[in-house]
This record gives sequence, C-alpha cells and structure tokens, in this order.
Amino acid sequence: MRATLSDVAAQAGVSRQTVSNAINTPRIVHPATLERVMAAVDALGYSPNLHARRLRTSSARTIGVRLEPVADGVHGVLLDRFLHAVTEQAARLDRHVLVFTADDADDEVATIRSLAQRSLADAFVLTSTDHRDRRVDALADSGIPFVAFGRPWDEGAAPHAWVDVDGRAGTREATEACLAIGDRVAFLGWPDGSGAGDERRGGWRDAMEAAGMPANLDRAVEDDPAEAQDAVAELLAAGATAIVCASDTLALGAIGALSRADAAVPVVGFDDTGVAAGLGFSSVDQSLGDVAAAVLGLLHGEPDHRLVTPRLHRRAHPRWGLPAQRSAAADGKDAS
Repeated sequence: MRATLSDVAAQAGVSRQTVSNAINTPRIVHPATLERVMAAVDALGYSPNLHARRLRTSSARTIGVRLEPVADGVHGVLLDRFLHAVTEQAARLDRHVLVFTADDADDEVATIRSLAQRSLADAFVLTSTDHRDRRVDALADSGIPFVAFGRPWDEGAAPHAWVDVDGRAGTREATEACLAIGDRVAFLGWPDGSGAGDERRGGWRDAMEAAGMPANLDRAVEDDPAEAQDAVAELLAAGATAIVCASDTLALGAIGALSRADAAVPVVGFDDTGVAAGLGFSSVDQSLGDVAAAVLGLLHGEPDHRLVTPRLHRRAHPRWGLPAQRSAAADGKDAS
C-alpha cells in the first residue's frame, strides 16, 4: 500500500501541513524538522503528489462533480446553478464535466477513487464542504487532484485548493445598506458552529461596530421559515429597523412575520434565489459564475485558493425592499 502524507506526518511526529511545507517549500521549515521529515519520506518510500503535478501542467480534461440528492430548499438550487456554470464554462475551455451520484461522503470518496483509477476523470470538485470534512483528508492523502467549493474551516486540515464566497463581505454590504435607512439593524442567522453562518454573522457585526451601533439584535435559528417567523416577531418587538438574514430561507420567514404583523421594514437575504426575486426582497448574490471560473482556474494551475466577493442585489419592494442606490452624481445634484 502506497504511503500517504498522513503516514509521513505520523512517522516524523509532525503535522501534515509541516510535511507539505517540507516537500514544497523547505526553506520555511526548521532544519532539524526538515531532516526528520525527509528521513520519514525516505523510510516510507513516500512519493509526493504526482497527480497534483500533472494537474499544474494543465492536463485536467474531465472534471468529476457529485450530483447531490434531490432536496427541498435553497441549497439544492444553488448547487444546480453552480454545476450549470461549471459545465458551461468548462465547455468553452474544451473541458468536460462528468456528473456522478453517491450516497454519502465515504461513497463519494470511493467513487472518485474508482473514476480516477479508470481514467474516467482526472480532477474533481467537492461541494458542500464543512468542518471536519473527511473527504478532503482522504483525497489529499490519495493524491487525487481536486478543488473544494468551500474553504477549510479546521486548523490542521490537509493542504488543498479551494474557492469560497466571502460571506462576511456580503452581509457587511447588506448591513451598511440597511444602516442608511435606520440604525437598529438586526441579524437572523444560524446557531454557532457553521463556518459560513459564523462568517455572515461576523459581517453584520463588523458593519454595526464600524457605524458605532450596538450589535445586540441577533437571533439564531435553524434554516426553517417557521422558526424564522417567531424570531423575527421578537426582533420587530425590539424595534428592529431592518433584518439581515443568513439565507433566503430565513428571509422568507422574515417576510411571513412582517406580513402577519402588517409591518414594513427592509429584509435582505443571502443567495439571491428565485424566492427573493418572486417576493421582491433584496439578497446577496453569491456570484456563482465567478466561483465556477475560479474553480476551473485552480484546476489548471492558478494559485491554490480564491475568495470570491458576492454582490448585493437590491430590490425596491414598497414594504420590505431597499431603495435603489444613489449615485454620486445624484448626491451632488441634490447638494447644489
């Protein structure tokens, strides 16, 4: 059985990141540690990631992506849009996308290994990554080229290429837009521990603190419209002048609470799905076309990660929309 990065790390008594540094950028590793790692490499007969070397020479022609199980809600819609963008852009580069199914993470890794061994695909994209994602470690140890849609949230995760959306920047922009209307901007997010959810909450908090406002109107619920309705009712009672949400699903619940209370305050979602367009609330667009372009770039030799900046899509619904952004020219005309 071929030695893996983890085997070398265990033999040398260091982390996998240190082994990767010793092999790829030895100048940053302490000489004594470097000597220990290279001794383990020799003892185990470890062969560095030849698949990754081939990847960097732009040989990835067929890209495998898992088609996740059909599920209700926003998440499946987003992944469908992402897959469409990757397929469309890959075709322009004379690349092909191979879609496969898998029951769970272990089955996905097994399928990827099988496809790679049979030369049916030579690079892969992982989606829906999260804390302690065992797929990342398994593929990194196998030397199979891949890019993850989602950053590594855990210290010590195996080094790998990734693309993610800057959720912190997205909710900060949304909060700043709401602060132009009122100073008691609330945030409706998910319970602590979700990497993406924590980042989005952080953007709201950054904007509130930068404006000198207390970040004390914060509720956490599961991604469920019914739970969101109850939470937003509390926020409205506390005087919220706008609601920034971690997802369009939560924003849907916020709209329900506003309708029930016959209230009118801006609501901003995240994901810019058809729900946002249909109900007319503003939402943060994840720029999935840019994400797909970044993924394909990393699969063909560009730097090993990319953080894509999302964009706020304003909608001017009379009850829960945001006014159109004023231009600098319009502000100057008013001042004169």
